[in-house]
Amino acid sequence: MLTKAVGHHNNSKAAHAAARLVKQALHALPPNIRGHVVAVIGEFVGTLLFLFFAFAGTQVANVSSNPNTGTTVITTTAQKTPQQLLYISLAFGFSLAVNAWTFFRISGGLFNPAVTVGMYLIGAITIIRAILLFVTQIVAAIAAAAIVSALFTGGLNVSTELSATTTIAQGVIIEMLLTMSLVFTIFMLAAEKHTGNFIAPVGIGLALFIAEMTGVFWTGGSLNPARSFAPAVVTKSFASTQWIYWVGPMAGSVLAVLEFKLIKALEYTTVNGEETAEEKQANKDLEAQTYKEAQDMGAPLGNETTSSQATTDTRTNGTAGPGLASVQNTKAALPNDHEKKVEERKAGY
Repeated sequence: MLTKAVGHHNNSKAAHAAARLVKQALHALPPNIRGHVVAVIGEFVGTLLFLFFAFAGTQVANVSSNPNTGTTVITTTAQKTPQQLLYISLAFGFSLAVNAWTFFRISGGLFNPAVTVGMYLIGAITIIRAILLFVTQIVAAIAAAAIVSALFTGGLNVSTELSATTTIAQGVIIEMLLTMSLVFTIFMLAAEKHTGNFIAPVGIGLALFIAEMTGVFWTGGSLNPARSFAPAVVTKSFASTQWIYWVGPMAGSVLAVLEFKLIKALEYTTVNGEETAEEKQANKDLEAQTYKEAQDMGAPLGNETTSSQATTDTRTNGTAGPGLASVQNTKAALPNDHEKKVEERKAGY
């Protein structure tokens, strides 16, 4: 027992020493380089885990064993039952939700080259970060497929393929539309900053789940070039339709970008009177600033010197317009009136 305890203590000390060395090495790097390194590590591990569990679930669904003979039966896309389709969809949806929730604070939890391209096009990540994550996701996907192939019997059977009745054009369009839905969900729940960002992975996982429910039977439900490319690399079997799983998802990502930029240009947050997190914070900052100015200027509270229109102009434009000029010129402000106008803005006036 004493020997085991000493050994455990030595292992713990070695682990702490290694961690310190890694930390020191990272902190020796420039901040931007360190950020890229951390993001790449997080994205590699996250993509590996996401696709490992997704591929493993698909393997279980596609390979069934006969308990009497010990033989395994591999099913193809056309032979899948509704239960198998549901199992595969759940494996992908839940795996994405859990791992995106785990890694989104490290690398963003993208796990998909099509999503990475979309995030770059809307300006959420830089071109260097996008390239690094793109390559990392493909490498991690290949590693996940290789691990599943090595661990489970029956040969790797997680490839995506068109059903017998699905044409090439249909396959491209299906993959495009399903990917557009997924990527747009990611934009609205994760890229847009709001109070619900912390539960975004749940909605994103559900978005993949319903997309898989629709697409698995017809195209294999890829929505992710790395997801289709990796099994082909491991099995050394590239179907003539492999390009569909690159063109379809990438086109879907571009459509999601166009839709996102359109609603942003139309200022969608003003339609139902809701405010983004930034707008709410701006209102709080403006309220605090106006109140402080009133106190610094020695204005008696309750002295009505700021007009309703002037206060609204200041809050709406976010610049030193008529509202701020009115406060500065009269050397007074009315906090109660300001609070009233903040409430009016929240109500959509």
